[in-house]
Amino acid sequence: MMKRQDYLNWDETFMAIALLIGKRSKDPNTQVGACIVNTDKIVVGLGYNGFPKGCSDDEFPWRRTIEEGEPEEHQITETKYAYVVHSEVNAILNSNQQSLKDCTIYVALFPCNECAKQIIQADIGEIVYISDKYAHLPQYRASRRMLNAAGVRLRQFVPSRHPQILIDFERELELEE
Repeated sequence: MMKRQDYLNWDETFMAIALLIGKRSKDPNTQVGACIVNTDKIVVGLGYNGFPKGCSDDEFPWRRTIEEGEPEEHQITETKYAYVVHSEVNAILNSNQQSLKDCTIYVALFPCNECAKQIIQADIGEIVYISDKYAHLPQYRASRRMLNAAGVRLRQFVPSRHPQILIDFERELELEE
């Protein structure tokens, strides 16, 4: 018997893990996950976008914009942006090893400037991302500039063999019978 040929390659595996952990986010608009992998292809950190520990998902705002007529200061205090920890930062903080030197981080969205700083400081060597839809915004241009200056490799993930991965819990239960 020959080995199975339709297995996932490493990029597909780790990007799928990043996308799956992103499903833990309670953000109604954007669910982003991150998966950090060392040079031995071992997952060393996972994270998703959400509020810091001790900050209730029910007490802090999830909205993106303020309503017309609200004070401008509410743009900071009454939207999610002042409170949410991005997936990349959570993955770094949740890492289970001392050094992230030369690790690769897999993430759905190209990192913002704040996440780029953390990635650079953690000595992560490569970023693999799917979408760069915010490339035109200043904070993402700044991010790319810093990452390039620091020598972090940037690579856009393009699915080759598996454009879609389905996880079917019911099928797995059937295999048990």
